[in-house]
Amino acid sequence: MSKASSPQSYENLDIEARDNGVHIVKLDRPEKRNALDVATIEELVTFFSTAHQNDVRAVVLAGKGDHFCAGLDLVEHWKEDRSPDEFMHVCLRWHEAFNKMEYGGVPIIAALNGAVVGGGLELASAAHIRVIDQSTYFALPEGQRGIFTGGGATIRVSDMIGKYRMIDMILTGRVYQGQEAVDLGLAQYMAEGSSFDMAVELADKIAANLQLTNYAICSAISHLNNMSGMDAAYAEAVVAGVVNTQPAARERLEAFANKTAARVRPNS
Repeated sequence: MSKASSPQSYENLDIEARDNGVHIVKLDRPEKRNALDVATIEELVTFFSTAHQNDVRAVVLAGKGDHFCAGLDLVEHWKEDRSPDEFMHVCLRWHEAFNKMEYGGVPIIAALNGAVVGGGLELASAAHIRVIDQSTYFALPEGQRGIFTGGGATIRVSDMIGKYRMIDMILTGRVYQGQEAVDLGLAQYMAEGSSFDMAVELADKIAANLQLTNYAICSAISHLNNMSGMDAAYAEAVVAGVVNTQPAARERLEAFANKTAARVRPNS
């Protein structure tokens, strides 16, 4: 394991590497409801910049304590009293971290509990799968704080729930939770018990996929959605040409051809 992925090299992230390549990454500022300060963002950039190279097969992203993430560390922001240029560059580092997550090719399953608020929702929206539990609630309170989103809500959250619902969340401070949040698109799963346990179960299943296939799913799809229809069709064909002919896939395809592979069945 390289220094970049070594748990000893992080102060604001608690990282556990499991034998199957699943890494548990927890925000480790529970006394601040895991609010995102500059140091935490830099650690996210470091980890996710090298995750694929370090053979990380899937990530469960969670927060220590009762809350996933309460967003931007407003106390740090207030104390720093940054200039517009300084804060613009803080935001750009947030985008760097979240782009490394979304486009990095490593599946990320966010286990959400308690507050997923402001920048915490922006962080969660950079994951590929989001799991909530009964305690989870979503909000974008920037309007009431006198600030504006700077970590990608206008890109990812609006993509998940629609532009006008996102505007409503920011203007009014509207809170979503439970099945309504899932139906809206803020999460894909609601756990009856622990969101963390369900996220780990999903990560274990996903980590068993071929790594190149997962890489394509967790990088190419986002890139394709940024292209014109004609360009996306061509690029998809190129990706499929590479992924669908990988030698490691032949054994799985042979099992399907020989009727020894598991078949897709409806839920019982």
